[in-house]
Amino acid sequence: MASADTRGLSLLHNYGVVAMILIIYLVICHSSAIQARNSDVNGGFSVKLIRRNSLNSPLNNHNYKISRRLMEESTPQSELKRDKEGGEGAQLMKLSLGTPSYEIYAVADTGSTLLWTQCEPCPTCYKQKNAKFDPKKSSSYATLPCTAHECSYANDTGYTSCSNDDQKVCNYNYTYMDDSITQGVMSKETITFGSSSGKPVSFKDVVFGCGHNNTGETFAENEMGIVGLGAGNLSIISQLAPHVGGKKFSHCLVPFNPDHPNDASIMSFGKGSEVSGDGVVSTPLITKADKNQYFVTVEGFSVGEQFVPFNSSGSVSKGNMYLDSGTQVTMLPQDFYGRLVEQVKKVMNSSLKPVEVHDESGTVLCYNTTENLKAPLLTVHFDGGAKLQLSPAQTFYQNKQYKLHCFGTLNASDTIDEGVGLYGSYAQSNFLIGFDLEKMLVSFKAVDCRKTSSTSPSPSPSPNSAFAIHFSYFFNYVFSFILIVILYL
Repeated sequence: MASADTRGLSLLHNYGVVAMILIIYLVICHSSAIQARNSDVNGGFSVKLIRRNSLNSPLNNHNYKISRRLMEESTPQSELKRDKEGGEGAQLMKLSLGTPSYEIYAVADTGSTLLWTQCEPCPTCYKQKNAKFDPKKSSSYATLPCTAHECSYANDTGYTSCSNDDQKVCNYNYTYMDDSITQGVMSKETITFGSSSGKPVSFKDVVFGCGHNNTGETFAENEMGIVGLGAGNLSIISQLAPHVGGKKFSHCLVPFNPDHPNDASIMSFGKGSEVSGDGVVSTPLITKADKNQYFVTVEGFSVGEQFVPFNSSGSVSKGNMYLDSGTQVTMLPQDFYGRLVEQVKKVMNSSLKPVEVHDESGTVLCYNTTENLKAPLLTVHFDGGAKLQLSPAQTFYQNKQYKLHCFGTLNASDTIDEGVGLYGSYAQSNFLIGFDLEKMLVSFKAVDCRKTSSTSPSPSPSPNSAFAIHFSYFFNYVFSFILIVILYL
């Protein structure tokens, strides 16, 4: 029979073995968790977009009033003219900067490239409801030196210069076409997105503009900056591509409805954002020198059965329109706009009398009614045979204060390059739209975006992620078996 000392040593030995196995188990589980988390990011992620007047936004102005100048809620933004009040239909993306994190709500804009927010010190910044980002309080903040290749990328969206001090940091200057500006320092920071899966997703060393001089009547106090989602090298799409499984993204924008301001849109990045299945139509993305927008070719619109060509001559120029989520209305060249509006008037209900609203942007077609507008279906004809049918909810917007329904299309002759149009977010609503910058293709699928955003699943985990999870389960079984054997020894 073993002595008490021997039994004690045996127990100590067994406990030591158990402790060692437990330590190894925790290390492997931790490694597996890290691997699974990184693999999930490599599989892409999704975020929700909210309206600036949503009750889900802490920046919501409950006393928000539409400007007395009707069209100020619909003038184009981004590299054209941005909406003075931010627009009730503007889509805001929530993200965080720095360590510790600083939360911002910024306009999600596929029509521009630069990600920027207002930073302290900011002696000439527009009024902002929340505190501005203070880079001195973030341990992960770093300025970008002039020698960095990203500094030259900033010239795609504005121009850069070197500071006169010994640090030689990269300064930027971004001017919008209405003369609003953002100026500051190109910097790097940790960016965190609150994904729709409930798990935050973080990326280190993301280049952004730390704006110290941001002025112009078009910036609203409810907007803390802009998330540039264009095709340039500095856009969030390009910067995240190596980490999320590809240079691709998609979005599903809910229609603008004053009665449902809390409806959320959805945007997906990387792998899992592809648009596929029945009913998908696609058209090529067109590259233009010194342009970072998503250009496509539109052959014309049909109003009911009547086709209205983009050019009266019948010829079509490649890349004659670009898609812009940051602008609500669609903008068309003067000739095309005039012919389209005349055709819309012809087929409208004769009991509704058109009301012409005059603004510096031109004359806007409106109808004096608060009832659901019975308007003709419009069909957009893209190069390659793709056709999108637009309902009245996608072509007209409601202004309840003025009891009007207005055609969500404007004359672009004074704001966009001649012969080029802009395809705004009203017309993009209730379509799942995928941008694949590797295949240079944009795809459309008609869906109910309200349902899509409320039931949006997280992207499927990659095979590596599945392996990590299965290995973790396997190790649990092995560990339990060994522990039982040791305890019985």
